[in-house]
Amino acid sequence: MDFRELERIVVEFRDARSWKKYHTPKNLAISAVVELGELFEHFQWLSDEEILEAVKNPQKKEEVADEIADVIIYLVLLAHELGIDLDEAVGRKIRKNEAKYPLPGD
Repeated sequence: MDFRELERIVVEFRDARSWKKYHTPKNLAISAVVELGELFEHFQWLSDEEILEAVKNPQKKEEVADEIADVIIYLVLLAHELGIDLDEAVGRKIRKNEAKYPLPGD
């Protein structure tokens, strides 16, 4: 699935529930940050090793995956409302990063 397909799915889901009126750029950006905070709760006070061990539990891994998905969904909706093509934006940003951070020896 690419970002265009994901965008179509989440916009269709949202529109079927008449939630568009709530999905202003500001509200979507705030919601993404709130969901990111919920993701951070799973990591708070844990070392990297403890986090990697925790997600070996299928329930914990699903909880973390759900929070990551929520963040992505809100960002896809934000891009939609701002008219940003995420496939294009991500590809362009990767190319910028490749130019900014070339491989050693290049």
